[in-house]
Amino acid sequence: MLVKEKVIEAIQSLPHQFSIDDVMEKLIVLEKIEIGLKQVEEGKVLSTQEAKAKMKKWLQ
Repeated sequence: MLVKEKVIEAIQSLPHQFSIDDVMEKLIVLEKIEIGLKQVEEGKVLSTQEAKAKMKKWLQ
């Protein structure tokens, strides 16, 4: 979950004029990064070899 400070910082980094789509895109990216970092902390990651094996199955 994003914290208020990160959301404020993200909005402040936008140009003076922006669309609501710009804000939503930025917040979604931040949330995805937060989820990924949490998964790394919890050990929910694949090795390069495991990822390659999964991709090979998907691409068949």
